[in-house]
Amino acid sequence: MVEVNSTVWIQMANFLVLILILNFLLFRPVLKIIEKRNKKIEESQEEVTSLDETIERKIVQYEEKIRQARAEASVQRDAVKEEGTEQSKEIIGTVRDEISKKLEGFKTQLQKETDAARVSLREQTEMIAAEISEKVLGRGVQ
Repeated sequence: MVEVNSTVWIQMANFLVLILILNFLLFRPVLKIIEKRNKKIEESQEEVTSLDETIERKIVQYEEKIRQARAEASVQRDAVKEEGTEQSKEIIGTVRDEISKKLEGFKTQLQKETDAARVSLREQTEMIAAEISEKVLGRGVQ
């Protein structure tokens, strides 16, 4: 059986001294290291959360800028298209006016040439008629 004598008290004292020494040399430093590690983990988690929020904000800002750029590009494209349409209408109008003027000029010139040809043909017709009459009649016709 187990005897309870003075060695039990020595063993208990030895155990308490060992616990105190281990507490100062092993348990407290290990607990401090664990606590520091936990703090670092918490700080890292907070930083990750902060970075996630920043990333989300920047993504939203980026998407908004992309949307604005697309809207602005659409407006500019429509403006350029409208400007091109107006310029083409202006050019077509100018060309039509020029064509009308040239056509009018050609008509005037054609009329002048036609009148000149008629006058020339009348003169030639009169001369030919006079020659034919002279040859047919055998005498001069005036």
